[in-house]
This record gives sequence, C-alpha cells and structure tokens, in this order.
Amino acid sequence: MRILVLGAGGTGGYFGGRLAQAGVDVTFLVRPARAAQLAREGLRLRSPLGDADVAVAHVTADALPALAATRPFDLAILSCKAYDLDSAVEAIAPAVGDGTAVMPILNGLLHYAVLDARFGAARVLGGLCFISAVKGADGEVVHLPSPPSLTFGERDPARNGSARMQALADACARADGFEAVRSDDFLQAAWNKFSFLATLASATCLMRASVGRIVAADDGAAFMAALHDECLAVAAAQGHAIPAQAAQQARSLLTREGSPATASMLRDLESGQDVEAAQIVGDMRARARDAGIAAPMLQAAWVHLQCYRSRRATPDTP
Repeated sequence: MRILVLGAGGTGGYFGGRLAQAGVDVTFLVRPARAAQLAREGLRLRSPLGDADVAVAHVTADALPALAATRPFDLAILSCKAYDLDSAVEAIAPAVGDGTAVMPILNGLLHYAVLDARFGAARVLGGLCFISAVKGADGEVVHLPSPPSLTFGERDPARNGSARMQALADACARADGFEAVRSDDFLQAAWNKFSFLATLASATCLMRASVGRIVAADDGAAFMAALHDECLAVAAAQGHAIPAQAAQQARSLLTREGSPATASMLRDLESGQDVEAAQIVGDMRARARDAGIAAPMLQAAWVHLQCYRSRRATPDTP
C-alpha cells in the first residue's frame, strides 16, 4: 500500500513515521522548510516506546501532481487540526486519483461532510486516533507518555471486507509503537471517542485544570459525571448510544483521582493557539440543542471557548 501523509507534525509524523520505520511505502506532504529538514536529518521520533531516526520520502505541494501521476497513492491520511480542514483538502487533492482513498484522523465528526462533498463518500474511510504527541523545538516528533492507537474502518458496513481495509490492516500490522484497530462499526467507535473527548475538552478548558485537579475540588467529580452524562445523552439521541463498558471506561478516566490528563485543546489554549472548539464542544452542544437535550455544562464550556477565540482574534476589543 502506497500512503501519503499530510504533514509531519506530532500526529501524522508519529503514525506515518512508525509505518515508514516498518518499511511501508509512506510519503509525507510537507512545506519546503520541513522538507529540507527531513532531507538533512530524517524524521526523528522520540517516544517511551522507542526512539527512531527514519529516512522518509517527502514531497512539497508543487511537486505533488507529477509524483502522483507517475506513482499513484492508494491512501491519503489527513492529520491536521480540524480548523485547517479546507486547506488540507486542497493540499491533498492532486494526489487523490481514481484508486485513492482518503482517511481523516481528525477530532470530531464534522469533517466527513466536507470530505464527502469534495471526494465522494465512497472514497472516504473512517479514521480516528488516540495519541499525545507534539513537534519539538528542533523538529523532532515527541510522543508523550500515553498508549497510542489508530482505529480505522469502512463507514458503510457493507464494505467491511474491502481490499483497501485489508491492505491498511496489513500495513499497520507491520508497524510497532501503536495499536491498530480495524473496526467493523466505525461510526460507533467514532461516537465513543467523540463523547469522551467533548467531555474532557469541555471540562479541562473550562476549569483550566487536569482531571485530577477537577475531581479533587468540592463537587468536581459530580461535575465531570454530569458533563459526561450530557454527552452520552447526545450520542444516544443520534442513534449511537455508548455501550455500557465503553461508557464505564470513559467515566473512570474522567473521574480518576490524581490524573494528570487534559485535552490537547487545553494545551493549545494555554499556549495562545487556535482551538478546535467549534468542531468538538460546539458541535456536541449544537446536537444537544437540536435533540432538545438540556446541556447547561456544554453550553457554559462552548460560550467560554467562543469568548477565548474572540479575544484571541480581537485582543483590543472590549
């Protein structure tokens, strides 16, 4: 399987790098400065699961059409921030030929409508990941202590036995450093993550604190549980009720005493960067409203994040 990965930052760099390390045919679509760095130093992975310096293939936007014409890609993986989706779609478009599938590993669910409209629903696979990784100051990909996993599947269950799913599963099976999960019910897996992530992002951003600090506060554990209940109610209303075991596992993580866990959105917020507020918290809040579900905690978190983005965009405006 020949794979194009958009970007070589924390998420795409880690999963793409592990695949390349295993000998899978991976090419990174990067900007010229990053291409020059990869040419000089390779892709440097720093992880509790093992460091690696991997010589990787890479291409810049100007050279992508010619490369794709001579050596077509089987799969394009999108690992950008959700608010960069439009530019990401245009970046990979020259590589998406008749036999190319597109797999996003973005947060949330809103991106599927955009990708379906641009490339056709049959071409767009389901993908999600769990990882805490960043690009370091010197360009290295730093995996922070957490178990990385990549989940993928056909969104149409009738295509679960497809050759492209088997090819991707075979490629991932060759790689070390992450768990690969092939899902026969991808939309349910996506809702399992979405309900958990919306809770985690809402709570840790609203309180500017880790799970452990929140649950140590008076009424903190009750707050986390009530917020999670709002998200579980939305999932059920959307026809994807979270199975009891998955809900219990999420609740345990969201109320664990002493847990240092935060959403990556909080790290972005605290460093003054843009945040995926609309795609995660805002979308969950909108779905609650549409379903007639009272969700005051989601509402508070969504208002809070809108105010953050407004102040960031216009800091001198009252």
